[in-house]
Amino acid sequence: MRGSVMGTAVTLAAGTLLTAAMTTTAAASPPTATTTPVKAAQTHTVLVDCFFHRNVRPEDFILACGDGNSRLVDLHWTQWGPDGAQAFGLNMVNDCKPYCAAGTFHAYPVVIRLSGQKTWQRHPSFERFANISLTYTNARPDTFKQVMTYPLWD
Repeated sequence: MRGSVMGTAVTLAAGTLLTAAMTTTAAASPPTATTTPVKAAQTHTVLVDCFFHRNVRPEDFILACGDGNSRLVDLHWTQWGPDGAQAFGLNMVNDCKPYCAAGTFHAYPVVIRLSGQKTWQRHPSFERFANISLTYTNARPDTFKQVMTYPLWD
């Protein structure tokens, strides 16, 4: 009888190990043709920055790539999708007085809108936003309109 109990214990242990191995293998294996993909040709809409990095809902974003004298900070995204994106935050703009290196940055509250979804030439599996619009909700820099729209990098 002792051998029977021992044999049963070994069989149960072996079954448990086999089940664990099969579960681990199934979880680690890539999807097969029998699984249902989320979306076969799924695209991701991104915001391309000065360094051609793709961003989704960034907390900050440089607008003036050459000198950094205009950037968006403290961004809070309320929408992000293929039809556009929207956030609110601050546009930090250097007044460049008396010249840019000695200038002072000023914060202007803005509503940011991204639009114009296009295929990203560098990474065709991604869609990118082509335009950014800033709407100043209060004060704005001297030479700026209340709504400023700029093309974005490809």
